[in-house]
Amino acid sequence: MKRVILIVLDSVGIGELPDAAKYGDVGSNTLGHIAEQYSDLQIPNLVKLGLGNIDLSNKLAKTDSPTAAFGKATEVSSGKDTTTGHWEISGIILEKPFPTFTENGFPQEFIERFEKAIGTKTLGNISASGTAIIDDLGDEHVKMGFPIVYTSADSVFQIAMHEGVIPIERQYEICKIAREMLVGEYEVGRVIARPFEGESGDYRRTSRRKDYAILPPETVLDVLKENEKGVFAIGKINDIFAEKGITRYKKTATNLDGIKDTIEAIKNPNESFVFTNLVDFDMLFGHRRDVVGYAKCLEEFDSYLPEMLENLKDDDLLIITADHGNDPTHHGNDHTREYIPILNIGKNIKKGVNFGVRNSFADIAATVAEYLEVEYKTQGESYLGLIFEHG
Repeated sequence: MKRVILIVLDSVGIGELPDAAKYGDVGSNTLGHIAEQYSDLQIPNLVKLGLGNIDLSNKLAKTDSPTAAFGKATEVSSGKDTTTGHWEISGIILEKPFPTFTENGFPQEFIERFEKAIGTKTLGNISASGTAIIDDLGDEHVKMGFPIVYTSADSVFQIAMHEGVIPIERQYEICKIAREMLVGEYEVGRVIARPFEGESGDYRRTSRRKDYAILPPETVLDVLKENEKGVFAIGKINDIFAEKGITRYKKTATNLDGIKDTIEAIKNPNESFVFTNLVDFDMLFGHRRDVVGYAKCLEEFDSYLPEMLENLKDDDLLIITADHGNDPTHHGNDHTREYIPILNIGKNIKKGVNFGVRNSFADIAATVAEYLEVEYKTQGESYLGLIFEHG
């Protein structure tokens, strides 16, 4: 059985895109700046694959004999958020970006309608860090019982609620109400439940986060499912695609969970397409501008690569990529508009092929469709013929 294992290292970009100035991201380079500022970065297995060879100008270590076929891709869609990046990887190019509300929060008239719909007042309605806002408003929330609403530079409507104040199922109900109401000019990419726990001065987000995305158009996932090719989603993939085009999913609490679940899926072939998101790079270290934490997260992933590779079957294609950047040395705490790296590994994949700069993230979807032998219409162009030994 032919399989594709697609792993998204969330936010692991590899240099500013030509239009980075439009997004305030001139000079951003997630991988390049981590390698520059954390000189002891130890990612020998990614280096062996050829990660450092994608951009010879950065300080990532290089190799004379890469074992992967490699390159990078340009984002065509407007935006630099998680949903936009993953959708483009799956074949969808968005001409109009999802709306954001960073300047003044959501319009008051919407907040008032939302409060009426859920039967309670809310707190916040500002653009903020998720950890900072529960520190700032957590005590008031616990006292009053009002949900904390906030957003970010992403197209998101986030709701933080203490699990001891508002039961988790009610939290999900409140988020579903928000999702149903956020339409038209307010149709953000995701509504996110951000449950937390703890006491004053020690509030902590829990693992019961849940994303409510809008339904995507037809992606390569849908076509694979229609052709009875199983699609196994690991991490937040199921939420990003609103469960559409997915035959089985596994939620994860940490990158390590996702890595181990992916290795288990590689060892035990059940589905034709395994799609994993590893979010800790972005959530725990990119947004918090933590260079050292980001570097150590890369090292953790790298340490498990040998186990992944040694368990690949003869007809497996492993693709390692990203969905946007989040340079921990950049100003602010937002994503950065960057190229994404692409590493392709498999027993039938030519080693050391540099296929350069692809015109769209959607080239990945086109390549997946061609390799798994399904018809899928996308603006992306497959690069399989450049990397496949028998292509």
